[in-house]
Amino acid sequence: MDIKKFDIEKINKGYQKKEFSAQELTLAFLSNIKKDKTNSFISINENALAEAKKVDAILAKKKPNKLLGLPIAIKDTIVVEGLRATAGSKMLENYIAPYSSTAVERLKKAGVIILGKTNCDEFAMGSSNENSGFGPVKNPSDFTRVPGGSSGGSAAAVAANLAPVALGTDTGGSIRQPAAFCGVVGVKPTYGRVSRYGLIAMASSLDQVGPLTNTVKDSAYLLQAMAGFDEYDSTSADRSVPDFPRACEKKEKNLRLGVVKEYANQKIQPEITTAINDVVAKLKKDGWKVSVVSLPNMDYALAAYYLIMPAEVSSNLAKFDGLLYGLRKEKKLSLDDWYKSVRSVGFGEETKRRIMLGTYILSAGYYDAYYKQAQKVRTLVKEDFSQAFAQVDVILTPTTPTTAFRLGEKTSDPLSMYLSDAFTVGANIAGIPGLSLPIGRDKNNLPIGLQLLANYWQEEKLFQVGSYIEKIINAKTT
Repeated sequence: MDIKKFDIEKINKGYQKKEFSAQELTLAFLSNIKKDKTNSFISINENALAEAKKVDAILAKKKPNKLLGLPIAIKDTIVVEGLRATAGSKMLENYIAPYSSTAVERLKKAGVIILGKTNCDEFAMGSSNENSGFGPVKNPSDFTRVPGGSSGGSAAAVAANLAPVALGTDTGGSIRQPAAFCGVVGVKPTYGRVSRYGLIAMASSLDQVGPLTNTVKDSAYLLQAMAGFDEYDSTSADRSVPDFPRACEKKEKNLRLGVVKEYANQKIQPEITTAINDVVAKLKKDGWKVSVVSLPNMDYALAAYYLIMPAEVSSNLAKFDGLLYGLRKEKKLSLDDWYKSVRSVGFGEETKRRIMLGTYILSAGYYDAYYKQAQKVRTLVKEDFSQAFAQVDVILTPTTPTTAFRLGEKTSDPLSMYLSDAFTVGANIAGIPGLSLPIGRDKNNLPIGLQLLANYWQEEKLFQVGSYIEKIINAKTT
């Protein structure tokens, strides 16, 4: 069975026409996973075929909804009952989740089939997926390149036809950046749109669960199913969920688009600038209104992010000490020696770096100088977006300053690695939604990503514009 670039519509029609069963489709993806050379998966769901068998029984009786029988991969920072939840860390190597996250529960209720858990940077800390305790993930377009991070396993799984869709998490661009590097669609919802219950937290005020897919509409279907208020998550918003898939079908060119003045002076790979300019020119030609907006404080967003994020990391990861769960030490040690022994072995270098940095930022004498100042910058970033969205509906930016870099190229230079998130962190700092979609390839045949940003709760606009741009790109390549 040829399952390349299978999307939700194709799978749904295949079930309706009896072209294949859920068991056959699931087996085809599992077979690809077994032959995989990207290291995208940490573990496989041994019950996947049994779940598919139950779906076939349902399919024999009624017409399938859009997600019934949809195979899906789940990032290993999102818990699924009965499956390992390592968060890419040796600290949780043998941890079996006793419950499922709300996002997963809602998808399971819709009838998805979970293929397994995907590789990721340890506790979602990284921009290249080289920080996993289970080895780096390789970019399907070039095995010498990174897939991006921290949701690199999920992005690579979709790009390599190991799963038609996947879930990731986005703290500073961790869905959108790997989506750009791997040539797939990735969506970070508005903060509070999707419940964080069952997500192994990295930075609680920034984390969001979102989809990685082959098409914009597939992301709309997944977000539609996951979104909505959850009483188990105090940050979950009690707001109605729009019909996101229908937004993808809108043909009106009634939205105002904006490009960012300050980004013209940024160091961006020339091929990315050219590809984005080509899209903007086509949009203008087709009748879309495009204007220039200013985000004057965006240069400070990355610095603010790398103060706020590690501060929350140091707090969230304090519980991983090997006493309640995680690694165990057999020897009789003092409490201090126990902590040192367990955490030095269980955590990788990047995780240790961020814990120490966060602890320093929150320590007496430095809180006001660093963390408090970063929160002030956060307010300025929010105000910048507020003023920009008073002028336009959707902002277009590069997703990343470069295409995928080589494995090992930036591991010895953390600051250079952090700059990979330069265009994505602003959305997390402000809490607004963002979408990345592929718009071409560079001279090395590496994917180029375009990012769309909208105001709070305006994911519909992202799907409308994203679907239109997707049609432009598809028309250009066919």
